Amino acid sequence: MSPGSQIGQCWQQRGLSIIILSGMIPTMKAPPFNLIRTAVAWLAWPGLLAICLAIAGYGFAVCHPALFFNLAYALLALCLYALEQTMPHEQLWNENDGQTFANIAHTLTSKGVVQSLIVFSAVIDLTTYVTPASEPGYGIWPRAWPMWIQVLLAIVVAEFGFYWAHRIAHEWKPLWRFHAVHHSVSRLWIVNTGRFHFVDSFKSIILGMLILLALGAPMEALTWLSAVTAFIGMLTHCNIDMRFGTLSRWFNTPELHRWHHSRDLREGNKNYGENIMLWDHVFGTYFNTRDYRPPAEIGISEMMPPGFLQQLAWPFRENRRTAD
Repeated sequence: MSPGSQIGQCWQQRGLSIIILSGMIPTMKAPPFNLIRTAVAWLAWPGLLAICLAIAGYGFAVCHPALFFNLAYALLALCLYALEQTMPHEQLWNENDGQTFANIAHTLTSKGVVQSLIVFSAVIDLTTYVTPASEPGYGIWPRAWPMWIQVLLAIVVAEFGFYWAHRIAHEWKPLWRFHAVHHSVSRLWIVNTGRFHFVDSFKSIILGMLILLALGAPMEALTWLSAVTAFIGMLTHCNIDMRFGTLSRWFNTPELHRWHHSRDLREGNKNYGENIMLWDHVFGTYFNTRDYRPPAEIGISEMMPPGFLQQLAWPFRENRRTAD
């Protein structure tokens, strides 16, 4: 055998050995994408809410609740937007509907003004107007209880007002026309979370908060309530493929709110809870089914004008027209 043949045979034997050995060594595989997506789908809603509450809690501890609420809210918005782009519930809802400016403008004129006046009243000295109702000794509120229990109680009590404010806005035409501004959207995503006519927003906040003030709840409990409502509100409207299980039995999740935005009033006039579903269970308006998917085509039967200023004027004009 020639030297060249011996060298070639040697390399062939080595190559065969490498192939055999490589087959015996287990390879490290990256976790499948579907597994990661499933984990995110189950953990996103409770996980992001818990993180935001922890940040808000730290803000209370260091006496800067407004600053840390805004940080938590901004972080939540960024995380949800990223998830909306990567794992949407409805791909159609990621398409531009021409309402982004109107959504932001409504948010600034309703949630951004009305809710901020209450949430951060201490910052702008509004507490001087509600001091009698927020001082110890007023009302029957259990101020001696730990604050976290007071916050849970505040959510349950205020939800009674939120529930009826929301339900009446669906069932009484003069108020429905203000609430219709919110329901006129053709898609759900984080930017139309605060798309409410300022009259509709003011009515809901007043009915929820006045109950707590009448009972003598402290401003800290009201501030916590508003923070929780803001966080859950954005989570509720996000366009993300999530899984909830029993969470949807007691919390207002995106799964439930998508039914609420259905054009079919047998589905749409349900799930009025703002944060929790307690009063929907009590008054028989809870709805959820996994027999079929919530509708992708949402909106209202009325024709809502596209412009922000036109939308502000539309409920007044329609109520005046029907009254004549």
